[in-house]
Amino acid sequence: MRVLKHKNIVLIGFMGVGKGTVAREVSRQSDIFAIDSDDLIESLENRKIKKIFEKEGEEHFRFLEKKTALWLEKNVKNSIISTGGGFYKVKNLKKIGTIIYLQSSFDAIFERILNHPNAKNKLAKRPLLKDLKKAQSLFNQRVKEYEKCADITINVEKKDPKEIAKEILNNF
Repeated sequence: MRVLKHKNIVLIGFMGVGKGTVAREVSRQSDIFAIDSDDLIESLENRKIKKIFEKEGEEHFRFLEKKTALWLEKNVKNSIISTGGGFYKVKNLKKIGTIIYLQSSFDAIFERILNHPNAKNKLAKRPLLKDLKKAQSLFNQRVKEYEKCADITINVEKKDPKEIAKEILNNF
């Protein structure tokens, strides 16, 4: 069993890059618990992210991310945390753990989503992907920001989750 010496691994990257899938694979390979920030928010609110966006908007969702980030910092150790695409903006990100940016091109991410067996639901649960031009613009804006706050960057294009998980675990 691998122990992270009280540090967490925090996966950041654009929506649909595979942060949740990779976190679950790291968990399978190491017995490190996998936690998803969006799942925590849905549990806290007792409703889906899409509904939060529809009813209160993005600003309220970002507030919930900050609240979740504070909880993670105080209460979670020795875990891998997959985050939503905008979670990297929380002020205490570095205090939560080692930040790993899962890097990929926009086209590869979109292709990954479209090729998923559950593609329709994957697209439906991502309100910011409704307008592809806006999503591409958001992606372009975030790439440099992801790179700035990452401790480690891993290019995930043309790699399967098992390979990416091994690469992550080799850093710890």
